[in-house]
Amino acid sequence: MRQVWITRAGGPEVLQVREAADPEPGAGEVRIRVAAAGVNFADVLARMGLYPDAPPLPAVVGYEVAGVVDRVGAGVQGVREGDRVGALTRFGGYSDVVCVHAGQATPLPDALSFQAAAAIPVNYLTAWIMLVHLGNVQAGDRVLVHAAAGGVGQAAIQICRWRGAEVIGTASAAKHARLREAGVAHCIDYTTQDFAAEVKRITGGNGVDIALDAVGGESFRKSYQCLAHLGRMYVFGVSSFAPGKKRSIPAALRGLMQMPRFSPIPMMNANRGVHGVNLGHLWHRTDLLSRMQTQIMALVNDGTFTPVVDQTFPLERAGDAHAFLQDRRNFGKVLLTP
Repeated sequence: MRQVWITRAGGPEVLQVREAADPEPGAGEVRIRVAAAGVNFADVLARMGLYPDAPPLPAVVGYEVAGVVDRVGAGVQGVREGDRVGALTRFGGYSDVVCVHAGQATPLPDALSFQAAAAIPVNYLTAWIMLVHLGNVQAGDRVLVHAAAGGVGQAAIQICRWRGAEVIGTASAAKHARLREAGVAHCIDYTTQDFAAEVKRITGGNGVDIALDAVGGESFRKSYQCLAHLGRMYVFGVSSFAPGKKRSIPAALRGLMQMPRFSPIPMMNANRGVHGVNLGHLWHRTDLLSRMQTQIMALVNDGTFTPVVDQTFPLERAGDAHAFLQDRRNFGKVLLTP
C-alpha cells in the first residue's frame, strides 16, 4: 500500500509518500481499498506539531475514507467484500488501503460518488453533534457560523437550512456570493469587518442563538459576546494557532493567552452556555456515531444534504492539499484521491 507520512513537524514539504505491506483485517475488522480520503485542519495541526492527540511523529494521519471493502475479518456480519463504504479512521486515513472496525463502515448508495462520501464523516458528524444532538437548532434560530465556506461550515449551513434556521456566516468577501446561493442570510467579511459588531447590527442587538467557532483565541470571547439569552456556543478547533505553514510557538502562546475564561456564575446570570466538541475523542461511542451517520446518510440520499467537494489531490500532492487548506482557498471539502 501507499501512505502519506508526516516525516517531522514542519511545513507541507514534510509530507512524504511511502510504500508498505497491505494490512490484514483483524477480528471484527474490514479492509477498504480507498478511493478518496478527507483532509481536515486537525491533520494540518498534526503536521505542524500542534495537535496533542496525533500519534508521535513520524506518523500517518487522516480521519475518513471512502472505498470498496476487499477483505473481511473473522466475525464480521453485515459487511461483505465488494461493498461500497464510507468510514471513520482514527488516523491512518492518508492511505490507499485501511483496516477499520466493521462498525465504523457505513454502506454507500450506488448513486453517491466516493469523493462525496469521503466529504461526509468528519464534517457532517461534527456539525450534527453541535447543531442537532446538542444544540437542538430550531426554525427561526439565528446561527453564527465561522469559516462558513469550510467543510464543517458547509455541513452546518445545510443542517440549518433543513431545520429552518437563519445563518450568519463569516468568510472572505470573494466567497460571499456562493455562500448566499447556499442559503446564508448574512455574510460577514472577517478580514475587514468586526464580526461581533456586525452580529449586533444584524440582530438588532439581540444576538444569536448558536455560535460555531473553530478559530480560537480572541474569537471565542467575541463569539460568546454575540450570544442571545439562552444562547449556546460550540468550540471545536483553534485554527488561529496556525497562521503560517510552519509551527510558531509565539502564535500558539498568543492564542492561548487570548482564550477567555468562562465562570459559572456569570454564565448562569447571562443564560449562556459553552460546549467543547472533539470528534476524535468520541471513537469509543461507535453506537452513537453509527446512528448519527445513518441519519445523515438518509438525508444525503433524499437530496436534503449535498456534500460540497472543492479540490482533490493525488497522494503525491498531499502537501499542496495542506497548503490549499491553510491558505483558506477552499470552498467545501479538500480530498486526497489514492
